[in-house]
Amino acid sequence: MRIAVVGTGVIGASWTALFLAHGHEVIATDPAPDAEERLRSALPDSARLTFTHDLAEAARSADFVQENGPERPEAKDEIFAVLDEHARAGVVLASSSSGLLPSRIQQACTRHPDRVLVGHPFNPPHLLPLVEVVPGTLTSEETVAAAMDLYTALGKRPIRLRAELPGHIANRLQAALWREAYSLVERGAATVADIDTAIANGPGLRWALLGPFLNQHLSGGPGGIAHVLEHLGPPMEDWWADLGDPRLTPELTQKIVSGVAHELSGTDESTVAAARDELLTGLLAAKARTQGMP
Repeated sequence: MRIAVVGTGVIGASWTALFLAHGHEVIATDPAPDAEERLRSALPDSARLTFTHDLAEAARSADFVQENGPERPEAKDEIFAVLDEHARAGVVLASSSSGLLPSRIQQACTRHPDRVLVGHPFNPPHLLPLVEVVPGTLTSEETVAAAMDLYTALGKRPIRLRAELPGHIANRLQAALWREAYSLVERGAATVADIDTAIANGPGLRWALLGPFLNQHLSGGPGGIAHVLEHLGPPMEDWWADLGDPRLTPELTQKIVSGVAHELSGTDESTVAAARDELLTGLLAAKARTQGMP
């Protein structure tokens, strides 16, 4: 396939690497003057990569479009109006948007709004398997199926959302955790480093292997999740009632920023990121080799 990657920032460049790694041709487009230079410098193998500053040209030659433009409705309107006009009928127009709803994005498409959906990756797309496929009110089932098939063929784990929600699923779950983490810092119950340690060395390790429901089920022994909910459900409801409702005041913002700076004190941030990605790659490989993991 020839895939148009619209917007070649962090997400677009990562998508490009993934598409190329799976043997596809990529035509990338970005209005920034230095976009092609930055993209090619980030990709060791770009033999099947072409670049154009002309969005319409990219759309005309594409078999699938992955859009990664700014998270602003007016910017999406401009991009998708051009894509809708110039992409061949039947070509899926997928947006990587992390928060905008597909029904809103479809409003810019007067010809074929039925081929528009959100295909939101988890960053970085070339490493993490998750893609949230979110159809809008006008999206056809054929479009959803085509997107799910392509993402699956790329080695991704796409999930189809049954409702349009700001932030989709994964970001909403993250936001719930961040909400309480920020509240605990605000209350003085824990430091930023304490919370990072708690998650990275506790539930985060299990969440990297199985999701919250299966982990909860396995913790219930023979009785499974039914036993957990019967015996620990009431205390959990009490915890829910006591969860914080923080606001990002200047004071809390400064606490968080200072806490992260203290946690990284004396550490090369690029080294931490590289070690994270190396461990992540190893974990994904280990999961792929392990039988019985969903």
